Amino acid sequence: MRRLVVPADYDRVYDIHMHESVVPFLGFDPMPREAFGKVFDPLFESGCFYVYEVDGEVMGFYKAQRYVGRATHVAYLGTLAVAPEAQGRGIAVAMMKDAISRLWRAGITRIELTVEADNHRAIAFYEHLGFVHEGTQQAAYKRASDTGYVDELMYGLLRSD
Repeated sequence: MRRLVVPADYDRVYDIHMHESVVPFLGFDPMPREAFGKVFDPLFESGCFYVYEVDGEVMGFYKAQRYVGRATHVAYLGTLAVAPEAQGRGIAVAMMKDAISRLWRAGITRIELTVEADNHRAIAFYEHLGFVHEGTQQAAYKRASDTGYVDELMYGLLRSD
């Protein structure tokens, strides 16, 4: 079940976000729990950051933000992760299908997302859902633990009615 994040979700979101298998792909280097407010607070305040619960426990999250102006038909999906202990159980597929369905019903006709070029599992997942690689931002990221830069891949999904 999807719901908007609440302040009480801080610790669970932190635990998922900072897990060693997740943190390399969410745009922030590892940080202590007390510093995570700089990440969590803007997500909470955006009003478009959702957690996905299974049996009452947060198992994933994502941000779905509609653009404004001439791009109000477009939404950006980001900050997407599933708890490592829940991977392989179909939760990511269920969460994404729910998110996409909700965006289509809200009048969105194009969904965009970005993914690090070395996140091969996520790339395969997004392509399986129908997202198409539309471009590359070269040397877009530099993780503190890496010596080189990482490209960011841009993906899009168009509603096909």
